[in-house]
Amino acid sequence: MTSSSASESAPPPDRSRPGPLRRMTARGRDEAHRVATPLELFFDLCFVVAIAQAGAELMHFMAEGHAGEGILNYVMIFFAIWWAWMNFTWFASAYDNDDALFRVVTLVQIAGVLVLAAGVSRAFENHVFLAVWLGYVIMRLALITQWLRAARSAEGAERTMALRYAVGVLVCQVGWLGLLVLPESGRAWVFLVMAPLEMCVPLFAERNYVTSWHAHHISERFGLFTIIVLGESVSAATVAVKTGVDEHDALGHLLPIAVGGLLIVFAAWWIYFAVPIHGFLRSNRQSFLWGYGHYLIFSSAAAIGAGLEVAVEQAVGKAHISALAASAAVTLPTALYLLTVWILHARHFKVGITQQLVLPVTALLVILCTFLGEWAVLVAGILAALAVAFGVILTTRGSAPRGRGTAAAV
Repeated sequence: MTSSSASESAPPPDRSRPGPLRRMTARGRDEAHRVATPLELFFDLCFVVAIAQAGAELMHFMAEGHAGEGILNYVMIFFAIWWAWMNFTWFASAYDNDDALFRVVTLVQIAGVLVLAAGVSRAFENHVFLAVWLGYVIMRLALITQWLRAARSAEGAERTMALRYAVGVLVCQVGWLGLLVLPESGRAWVFLVMAPLEMCVPLFAERNYVTSWHAHHISERFGLFTIIVLGESVSAATVAVKTGVDEHDALGHLLPIAVGGLLIVFAAWWIYFAVPIHGFLRSNRQSFLWGYGHYLIFSSAAAIGAGLEVAVEQAVGKAHISALAASAAVTLPTALYLLTVWILHARHFKVGITQQLVLPVTALLVILCTFLGEWAVLVAGILAALAVAFGVILTTRGSAPRGRGTAAAV
């Protein structure tokens, strides 16, 4: 692909300038000490509200034996949450000027995700998407405003790129009206059409100009959101275990689930952050595939928490499903997480077939744990922890190339 890009030596915006408005010019790719801002952290925290709602509804559907319908709804709702977060994150990495208007528009986007979160239950249970669509509209119109500001401060190919983003987002938002006007049988088709179109907007917009996203900043933003999602899984599992212990005095049945769940989450954190991935993000082609793949990382990490809640509900006799189904609610998203992190992160830093096989083999063994009944979660957690330990042993033996540090630890 032939394209011009933002200058990598472009100076950062003048944040000392007084007044509520600054020109929304591109930030430099080589800007030093670029880290997540307090506003970005607040933005992520508010998104967790919507993720928690989606996870809770997924848990209820699986516990009632409606896993297929619950997963379909979860895939659709989580896409809306993830894609809105993605759009803001990449835009802010290139154009965050931290003026008053940028902050206000970002807070409007936060309000939109809270509206979306309020509609998650009705979308799951009654397939009524009005609140979800309205929250999405608020977020998307705010994003369009940001791109128009960037276009106003730019010229040439950069201005064309920003306008393409604004138009593409607006057209897609109109397409999502199908969720409101079409009969229920056609709404899944709306998602199957609109989701790929949404992901094509960046490809269309950046054909001739590449935004100046900051690789280290982007990798940090994705890492922080991964931590928040994993933390939500710990919180969900803790509440579930506490409820089970208080009401049923079933500590003997719940302890293996609690220990196994913690081992899974701890290993998930270790495996993700063992790799210094920012050095790999050198082009749009690499970054698009990496960023889009995080839909599976985020959604599977959140689903692990929902699965742990299902396993607890089944153990105390509240869930109307078999032990096999309850185990699968934990093992399948865990295996998906392990495989996706290997594909997007770890495989680029592995040396030799032994290191390359650690995560794929662990994922396969975790799936087989599904058939172990009430011990499935505990054994899956032990396997995940052993994968981390085995990776560390391989690294300390000096099998990793010089300069890659602990990247091959898993």
